[in-house]
Amino acid sequence: MNMQAMLKQAQKLQKDMLKTQDEINSKEFIGKSSIVTVKMNGKKELLDVKIDMDKLENDDIELLQDMITVAFNDAMKQIDKETEEKMGVYTKGMPGLF
Repeated sequence: MNMQAMLKQAQKLQKDMLKTQDEINSKEFIGKSSIVTVKMNGKKELLDVKIDMDKLENDDIELLQDMITVAFNDAMKQIDKETEEKMGVYTKGMPGLF
């Protein structure tokens, strides 16, 4: 393979990677716990928090804090999983690159 062909292939790969990353960044991920739902985008930015007040006792602030943490971590895991699945084709076994 000549240098010109290799350069073209590298440019196409870079373009494909950026497109895939943009798709992940614009997607919304929903993390849930028993009383909290969080919405995040693929850039790991928190967009929304919903709390089911009917399930929350008056003095249960610690439970609420724990449920926000669970929901947030759930959404983060979904983002990491999708990023690894979609970007993994480009890294070919180099985990943690994205």
